[in-house]
Amino acid sequence: MERLLQLLEENARLSVEDLAAMLSATPEQVAAKMDEYTKSGVIRGYKALVDWEKLNADRVKAVIELRVRPKKSHGFDEIASAIACYDEVQSVLLMSGGYDLQLILTGRSFQEIALFVAKRLAPMDDVLSTATHFVLRTYKKDGVLYGDEETDEREWATL
Repeated sequence: MERLLQLLEENARLSVEDLAAMLSATPEQVAAKMDEYTKSGVIRGYKALVDWEKLNADRVKAVIELRVRPKKSHGFDEIASAIACYDEVQSVLLMSGGYDLQLILTGRSFQEIALFVAKRLAPMDDVLSTATHFVLRTYKKDGVLYGDEETDEREWATL
């Protein structure tokens, strides 16, 4: 039922009946599998993709690169778990390459995020360095295109 997970990832609002028809299964089988996936932690939740820019909401998103010192017994898990507890942090990802952890944060202003980095992240003993990148515009997120409004050609005339 891997296809079930793909369908839910594309549109979590599909009814159990619609999913069953698409999978050639009974609604009872689909519901049971969804319950099983939820209980085992395969399905972590359901959410809507919101284009906050269309609401002109006071929201700033940042991607922060962290270089950290891993613990001998816990590797990166201990510091990643500590950082994940902050409400501002949406995602914590262990990375390969030039840095160790990638954080995705949301705040009300650039200054709020900068203060979070300066007062919460940078002082942590195991944080070696930070690099903050602010998201200026979202073009595609989780496979969904954003910014479908027509571009005003006058914007290009000034470039």
